[in-house]
Amino acid sequence: MDRNRLIRDIPPTSATGTASSRGRLTASVVAGELTRITPRDRHLLDLLDQHKTFTTEQLVDLAFGSIGRARNRLNTLHARDILDRFRHYQRPGSQSWRWTLGPVGAAIIAAANGATLPRPAAVRDVTARLAMSPTLAHLLTINGFFVALIGHARTHDGARLIRWWNEARCRETVGAVVRPDGHGVWHTGGRAVPFWVEADLGTETLSRVAGKLAGYAALPPSRAHPVLFWLPTGARELNFHAHLTRLGVPDGLTVATAAADDAAGPGGPAGPVWRVTGRGGRVSLADLTPAGGGARWDA
Repeated sequence: MDRNRLIRDIPPTSATGTASSRGRLTASVVAGELTRITPRDRHLLDLLDQHKTFTTEQLVDLAFGSIGRARNRLNTLHARDILDRFRHYQRPGSQSWRWTLGPVGAAIIAAANGATLPRPAAVRDVTARLAMSPTLAHLLTINGFFVALIGHARTHDGARLIRWWNEARCRETVGAVVRPDGHGVWHTGGRAVPFWVEADLGTETLSRVAGKLAGYAALPPSRAHPVLFWLPTGARELNFHAHLTRLGVPDGLTVATAAADDAAGPGGPAGPVWRVTGRGGRVSLADLTPAGGGARWDA
């Protein structure tokens, strides 16, 4: 990837020049913006602080419900340096914008946490490094998984994603035993279903993917949640199950798989798309249960 070409597609700040674009970001600038951001804006800042980046379409599902409203508000926040964005060169057509915290947005988060306000140049450096990161596609995939659940909940009464941990938060909880890509608790029909999730892009060998199960089997009973593998294609899923049949699944684990290309319809990952190892048919996320009745959710 041509770094110069990519960085040129990270647009400069507005021609009038905000305080942050001129390298001066003060507490008064942040205080002024606090009078203008909405609760939804602040929610988006918190999500970007935790999960780094989302596409325009993901933000539509997270908070707007309409692509027109999303674009209007996102462009406004971008012009005020609250958000930043980037995209890779693509032909034909244009790649969707990837949105991140802008200098003012990062300063609002820092102020809320009692931290020193970051330098605008440092915030833009973070965006540039993220744009060039080899793990960007994986990050967008795992974020897209959780966003799909939230989007489903927005249109289904009684359904909620009541916990969403990123990889760093998971690592704080389980240490070096295993490195989940994410953890969530899905609530619907009066039931709360905790789970770990692994997003697979098809770039690792099946042996390496399956090898992660040993770490999950070593977790204490209180963390013995179902392990979900979100795979890219139905063919990859079929091959993974064949590999697990030969290898075997550690005792005490519930392992379920779904293919993103087969789960693109109504319901998405919340729907009856999960194939549990050792069982027939497919079940919805709400119907997954840990092996042996399982660990209770640590609400």
